[in-house]
Amino acid sequence: MKHILVSTLLLAAFLVAGLVHAGETSRVVQTPYTEQKVVFDFYYDQPEKINTALYWLRSLINPLMDAPYGMAPEFLNIKVVIHGTEIVTVARKNYEKYKDAVERMRYYASLGVEFKVCGMAAQDYDYDTDDFHEFIDVVPSAITELAHWQLQGHALITPVVMEKRYAIEEIR
Repeated sequence: MKHILVSTLLLAAFLVAGLVHAGETSRVVQTPYTEQKVVFDFYYDQPEKINTALYWLRSLINPLMDAPYGMAPEFLNIKVVIHGTEIVTVARKNYEKYKDAVERMRYYASLGVEFKVCGMAAQDYDYDTDDFHEFIDVVPSAITELAHWQLQGHALITPVVMEKRYAIEEIR
């Protein structure tokens, strides 16, 4: 009997707590962001996944450049290291196939984002330095490059690109 009474009292407390908070809403918080030092690790099993990974880049840059922060691009110290199958998207010969992604990267490069391709991966794909767009730097190794920038104080972001199964409207 005592067990039932305790359970009933606990249930009533949870219900009352829910009613007390029912009228409250979430709030917008303006975190006091400062200069960003970030290195992105792009390594995907399908070249097309670079499109989704670039949204992660946008999600870092846009809020910082917009109000209330209004950061100029020079306060965004961002590197992107490419070393998976998405390397084919930055090869000049594949421009027409990956034009949208290339132009998005070119835009970000104009803001100061540095795009780096792994030299070892380039060799695996039989690419030379001349095979890449002008905004690409070829570095000796993606892993060494990632370690280097982390040791220089850059935060590592590895965008996780999953297969989308539902449209937002279906699950909202």
